[in-house]
Amino acid sequence: MKIQDSTWIRRYLTYLNVERGLSLNTRRSYERDLKKLYSFLKVKSKSFENCDGDDLSLFLLEEKKQGRSARTLARYLATMRGFFSFLLSERVRSDDPTEYLSTPKLEQNLPYVLSEQVMDKLLDSTPRSITQDIKRENDIETGNKSKSLALELRDQAILEILYSCGLRVSELTGLSLKDLTLDTGYLRCRGKGDKERIVPLGEPAEQALQNYLHEARGHLLGRQTSEFLFLNSRGGELSRQGVWEILKKRAKRQGIKNNVYPHLMRHSFATHMLDHGADLRSVQEMLGHVDISTTQIYTHVSRQHLIDVFRKSHPRAE
Repeated sequence: MKIQDSTWIRRYLTYLNVERGLSLNTRRSYERDLKKLYSFLKVKSKSFENCDGDDLSLFLLEEKKQGRSARTLARYLATMRGFFSFLLSERVRSDDPTEYLSTPKLEQNLPYVLSEQVMDKLLDSTPRSITQDIKRENDIETGNKSKSLALELRDQAILEILYSCGLRVSELTGLSLKDLTLDTGYLRCRGKGDKERIVPLGEPAEQALQNYLHEARGHLLGRQTSEFLFLNSRGGELSRQGVWEILKKRAKRQGIKNNVYPHLMRHSFATHMLDHGADLRSVQEMLGHVDISTTQIYTHVSRQHLIDVFRKSHPRAE
């Protein structure tokens, strides 16, 4: 009996989960791409079993006409290569229709980073002693004011960890209490493909975490229980969108005009580490990159920084 194309998509997603250990977000991305290809082939009265390289080329061409970037087209092709390789291994096909398709040439866009001065401004906490304010407010009332102070401590800890550790936002929101080892100054996080790594904590990040854990987390948690490290205002799991909002709010309050978002903290972490002499392999390890070529882009950012400084500072640079 012939198996439907939609079933093969489900089987492939199961394979990516069980055999490859890919994250849910990555699997969803593959699923979206394959469903789009499935719809295209269906209009052409084709299927995953009988389509050929020309059909796949037409699909990519159609997507390009609709304004898809070279990066998106390259992702579509990577998705198709993995999927048809799977179909080949399952003996659904005897050939690979992606064999002669070429990957679109990608422009190397250097990541935008914050300067160290702007980062210091972003991380600058309010001048008053938030911890003492929380203690005083908790003695007087349990209203909105004390909760807002608890959120301040939480936000400070989040900002410090994002910059100190270079975490992805999904890694940050996935942290649990058992991932912390503050007495030795590091935390454990799970990255892409559920790969675990150990990341050291800087002293400001460690102190911000201590303040949050001792003075704020219990206030947000209330009578609930949760293993998640960072909580929202209702004591539940903090979402990725919630982290975005925290950064936007802090940047606006500090008068920072730059577009600040979680991955920008990661870019800035890597670039500033290299600017201060960190070796590429160590930065790769801390970022959790499988391929060092992914980390190497930050050396270009660091080099560009030196060029900019030279051009602005040397009297005969121009």
